[in-house]
Amino acid sequence: MGANMGKNSSLLDALPTAQGTLHVVMLGLDSAGKTTALYRLKFDQYLNTVPTIGFNCEKVKGTIGKSKGVNFLVWDVGGQEKLRPLWKSYTRCTDGIIFVLDSVDVERMEEAKMELIRTAKSPDNACVPILVLANKQDLPGAKEPRDLEKLLGLHELVSSPHGSRDAHAWHVQPACAITGEGLHEGLEVLYEMILKRRKLAKLQKKRVK
Repeated sequence: MGANMGKNSSLLDALPTAQGTLHVVMLGLDSAGKTTALYRLKFDQYLNTVPTIGFNCEKVKGTIGKSKGVNFLVWDVGGQEKLRPLWKSYTRCTDGIIFVLDSVDVERMEEAKMELIRTAKSPDNACVPILVLANKQDLPGAKEPRDLEKLLGLHELVSSPHGSRDAHAWHVQPACAITGEGLHEGLEVLYEMILKRRKLAKLQKKRVK
């Protein structure tokens, strides 16, 4: 179930993206709930998972709003510290990034912020829409989206060093991977951000011409 082949990260470059399928990378610290979210989206049920060593890949179909019927090829990449340098191999040329966050784990919030900002500010990921899945909202002490925006420094992503506004579109979606609450709503928002980015890119090309 899924492809768990961490040593073959270059395989990503060799796989063509199916026509009409959006390429999305799911990142986040270890134990944030990435794989649980992926398989809840895929099978609409809770599955016990083990820590991902490498990656899992599944095709997921949107079920609500404009994203209904849209195919997303989702790459769930291991979040252990030793695996994080490999993230950039998966985010190249991606349509969107899903950053899964443990909303309860305040002690690691600064670590999560550092990894998210580093990923967002990578030149390869310029302007790529970011969906922050604020996972584990069912647990006591879970931080609300408004608080997480501040803790993660998301407003730092609004402008780029070159002065262009809205360098990154982002959204914080409260969610519970175990029950599935908020997951498809988040996917819908990500899809809308991807569409908006493509429209802006087309307009910029026309202006250059």
